[in-house]
Amino acid sequence: MKVKILSRNPDNYLRETKRDIHKVPRNYDPSLHPFEASREYVRALNATKLERVFAKPFLGSLDGHRDGVNCLTKHPTRLSLLLSGSCDGEIRSWDLSRRQCISTIQAHDGFVKGLCAIPDGSGLMSCGTDQTVKQWSMNEDGILDPEPVVTLLGKSLYQQMDHSYGDNTFATCGDKVDIWEATRAEPIRSFSWGVDSVHAVKFNPVETHLLGGCGDDRSILLYDMRGSTPLRKVILKLKSNALAWNPMEAFIFTVANEDYNLYTFDMRNLREPLNMHKDHVSAVMDVDYSPTGTEFVAGSFDKTVRIFPLNIGRSRDVYHTKRMQRVSVVKWSLDDKYILSGSMEMNIRVWKARASEKLGVLKPREKEAFNYNAKLKEKFAHHPQVRRIARHRHVPKMVYNAQKEIMKITNSKRRIEKNRRLHSKPGSIPMIPEKERKVVNEVE
Repeated sequence: MKVKILSRNPDNYLRETKRDIHKVPRNYDPSLHPFEASREYVRALNATKLERVFAKPFLGSLDGHRDGVNCLTKHPTRLSLLLSGSCDGEIRSWDLSRRQCISTIQAHDGFVKGLCAIPDGSGLMSCGTDQTVKQWSMNEDGILDPEPVVTLLGKSLYQQMDHSYGDNTFATCGDKVDIWEATRAEPIRSFSWGVDSVHAVKFNPVETHLLGGCGDDRSILLYDMRGSTPLRKVILKLKSNALAWNPMEAFIFTVANEDYNLYTFDMRNLREPLNMHKDHVSAVMDVDYSPTGTEFVAGSFDKTVRIFPLNIGRSRDVYHTKRMQRVSVVKWSLDDKYILSGSMEMNIRVWKARASEKLGVLKPREKEAFNYNAKLKEKFAHHPQVRRIARHRHVPKMVYNAQKEIMKITNSKRRIEKNRRLHSKPGSIPMIPEKERKVVNEVE
């Protein structure tokens, strides 16, 4: 007579050391695992809750400016170096890894309106309300030379500037858009369209001969340096404050508007925006793309910083602190890990790009656990309970009340339009999408 017994040899399933490969035999037949979905749902719910528990995005502040921070620029070759300009004409260089100021120079009499780094990392350019453009040299440690290398005198007030990614030219904007070379005292080319001034200008990082600007007449202007005249122009209902190009898709750009929204355009078709990004409750002051081109960050007059996915109309996260005032400038670091914001209470703040991300070196088992949780959250993202926890954010009372007020106004407008269409002749009031209504005119 044969006797059958269960045998478990520890040599088959125990590891001698932590570094040994641990193989767990598993049968993936769903009929053998009837509770798999419910178990995974509970794990996804716990992972979503833990993500909110560990969501602490604020890393630290860089204080030292004696007036509001007006502009920031990233160093093109060093991740830990940041350059900032303030409303008292001061320029500072910062070491982000130590959160310390490296050097300080008094650059302009009045506001520093524009700041941009030279692509090879040898220095930076600045412009101010004293109608001058200056070039500054910088050593490998980020220390700025107190005396400018070149000083260019202009004929009007400069609002902003940007350096080309392809050659040794840079652009300034004011009464018109001027293209300069550092070796020449006069602009090599000037663009003007109408009589209104331009207050923002940005070079395309992919097609380096293209640049875009925002005008005071509510227009967005596109220029091609290979031509003698501006390329195209689109007029929105309200003024745009800043423009940012997508670093991965050459024809896509996003503008920050005074109507609390951001608009993503394809420059090949400006009749309507690709997407309208809502959630801010006051004028949006600045916008900057992540290096991957899939997300961008925006800073607003409502004292918050929001992160938007490119193809989604609502923000995925909002950052704020008690003492942060109106945000004037935002930047996304070149390693896709940090966000920098400058505000009017003289501070520069450093945030994590993903609020609950663990910084530093991850062990293999930690990586596996994070990847597994990410897959679970993606699988159950549309479940009501998981979605509610993932989307919930605490915002300042002022922002919360303003959101409710904006929702009331929006619902009222929709109700009025619906009633007007209901009591009018069929077809007399056309259905126009909200995105199309924001564009007033397009001029070529």
